[in-house]
Amino acid sequence: MLSLIDVVRARGPLTVAAYMDLALYDAQFGYYARAARRSGRAGDFFTSVDVGPLFGELLAVQVAEMADHVTAGGAGAFDLVEAGASDGRLAGDIIRALRRHAPALAARTRVHLVETSPAARAAQRLTLADVIENLASQASTTADLPQAVNGVIVANELLDALPVHQVVARGGTLREIYVVATGDGLDTIEGPPSTPDLADYFGRLGLTLEDGCRAEVGLRARDWIADAVQRLGRGFLILIDYGHPAVELYSWSHAGGTLTTFSRHAMTGPESGAVTPAWLRRPGEQDITAHVDFTTVQTSAAAAGATTVGLLDQTYFVLGLLDGIDLTDGRPPAEQWKRRLALKTLLMPGGLGSTLKVLILEKGLTDALRGLAANRGRATLKGCSYRVRAT
Repeated sequence: MLSLIDVVRARGPLTVAAYMDLALYDAQFGYYARAARRSGRAGDFFTSVDVGPLFGELLAVQVAEMADHVTAGGAGAFDLVEAGASDGRLAGDIIRALRRHAPALAARTRVHLVETSPAARAAQRLTLADVIENLASQASTTADLPQAVNGVIVANELLDALPVHQVVARGGTLREIYVVATGDGLDTIEGPPSTPDLADYFGRLGLTLEDGCRAEVGLRARDWIADAVQRLGRGFLILIDYGHPAVELYSWSHAGGTLTTFSRHAMTGPESGAVTPAWLRRPGEQDITAHVDFTTVQTSAAAAGATTVGLLDQTYFVLGLLDGIDLTDGRPPAEQWKRRLALKTLLMPGGLGSTLKVLILEKGLTDALRGLAANRGRATLKGCSYRVRAT
């Protein structure tokens, strides 16, 4: 039976981005393509969505406030797009919360789920069975973003899973890392860059990698955000992910790069180039992720017409939304305890709270959000009511 290693052998040296495409998204071999869900206790890693519906309830508070800006006066359809939607749990949690606390908004909200995995798309209608009428149409569970969006695009831990190129600095020049088949396994070799975009990427940042440093270059994330902004007519993007500003990501603090694997809740990597990297082991059977360059995401979004509202730790984002959530909500004591525990998990420094960053962008709403500039980095949006980093 043909294996992913056989495919690499037949195609010759592959960029790390091309390998990740195969290992994560190929219809036959891809880690994500073959399952409806990969996170949670029974999966390989844990996300904020796996904490329970509270995360979606918190996002619903932010989405409702955003809807006031997008559709002033509460009239007209409002788009809620989840990119990298998996089985649709997060969108479902948001809609259920809106139905309870903002029924008029819920009634005019059109849900679009964007997911490349056929298995996950097949599971979405079951996940959203009780709110299925909110799907914009029968074609609203697709692999591509809608052509036109007026509302909010949410992407929770999407960009860190997009394929990246890996480079290493050698004697003042960039070398690219390629994946090759050797015997019955996989290994890496160095070669010339596959595209001038790699050198241009660092040139636009005004940064030079120190000799010997490895780094991941997210050309796919850069292009995805530009495309998403272009499709957004009027509204916001909420991006939640692991990452850093470029000056930190491409420093000695990450000299080995950030490519990491997750399997059965164990994290491995990054590793020295002298060792076969963990992300080449068990191809197609484990998650592969790389930290996001938020500087390039922001500049690419700006070039496409979006403005940064805030970039902050998830801890502070959640704190800014808590006044819109009743943790008791008439629930039994045992359930109240579970919700408090879920909140603690979302806020925990050193865990999801501080390792995940929230980037909020807006387009076509500059006049509505002038409070950001007027308040020295304080946004008017609830989730960004804490001081954010300068951009």
